[in-house]
Parts: sequence; structure tokens; C-alpha cells
Amino acid sequence: MRKQSEPGPTELRELADEDLMQLVRRGEAAAFEVVYERHSSASFSLAYRMCGARAAAEDVVQEAFLSLWRSSARYDRTRGSVRTWVLGIVHNRAIDALRRSVVHDRRRASDEGIEERFEARERTDLEVARRDEAHEIRAALGTLPPEQSRVIELAYFGGFTHTEIASMLDTPIGTVKGRMRLGLEKMRAQLGGMREVLA
Repeated sequence: MRKQSEPGPTELRELADEDLMQLVRRGEAAAFEVVYERHSSASFSLAYRMCGARAAAEDVVQEAFLSLWRSSARYDRTRGSVRTWVLGIVHNRAIDALRRSVVHDRRRASDEGIEERFEARERTDLEVARRDEAHEIRAALGTLPPEQSRVIELAYFGGFTHTEIASMLDTPIGTVKGRMRLGLEKMRAQLGGMREVLA
């Protein structure tokens, strides 16, 4: 029999995300299920855009929500919505998965005796320049407020439109465009000669 203080399934669906997270923090699985239902589609969409494969994206989402269940105490409503927090976890898990995939491919290449091809390609001036450029862009992104860097990452690395980002982050589209404009202006000022990269 359910305790008097515990909300039922219908009541749970009427709660705001932030209130559900309070229940998840107390280990209430039914509240976690509602959070999953609300945010799993956007999470899969982001993971699929980043990984490019359904199976990998499904693994990323599973890892992300498992992490959310274990670390719900880390959610801080003053730093953004639950959706933004969830997508941040998915984004980080997808990057981890992509890194593991690169390491796996290199190991396999080494086993097949073609490691020199990787090394030769990486040593070219073009690859070095691209790596340096990516490093500078990442460093510039790291100096932005989280809400600005998130929308830029979703647009440029995730390939999402302004409308999709607004929906995913549960934020007005005008706010998304404003954050992107401010963030890009700051990055252009920092990167100077690399303006065309962010044009």
C-alpha cells in the first residue's frame, strides 16, 4: 500500500521537473520514470546526432540516465532546467563514447599493421593546423557562460537548429538566438584571425 505522502502516477505527471528531481533524489523510481519519459526523446536525438549510429546513441542515453539516477543529488535548479542538465550529461557521455570509438579504431588499425597510415596522416601540416584550430575554438568555448556554450555546442557540434535547441532546452527561441549571438561575439573577439571559422 502506497504511503499517504507519495504521489500517484497521475499526480507525478502533473509535477514540474524540478519537483520530480526532489523525489528522484529520495530514490523514488516512479518519479525517475516520468523524468525519463519527458526527456529520453530529446536525449536520443542529441546522442544520435553526435554518434551517428542508433546502437551507440541508445547506449549513450542508457548510460546518461543511469548516471542521472545515481547522481540526482548533483542537480542544481539555480543553474538551469532539468532538460538542460540531462542534455549536458548526454552530451558528455556521447563525447566519451566517441573517444572510446577512436581508441578502439586505432587499436584495431594497429593490430592490422596499418598504424603508420594514421600517424603519417596526423603528422601532416593540415592535420596539425586543424587540431590547433579545434583546440583554440574549444578553449574559447570554455571561457563562455554555460548557457552560451551549450547553445553553440548544440548548434555547431550537434547540428541542431535554433528551434530544436529552444525545444530541447525548454527555452524561448529569442533567448537561444541571443545567447548564441553573445557567445559567438565573445569567441570572435578572442579568436581574432579565425573569424571565418565562426562566420
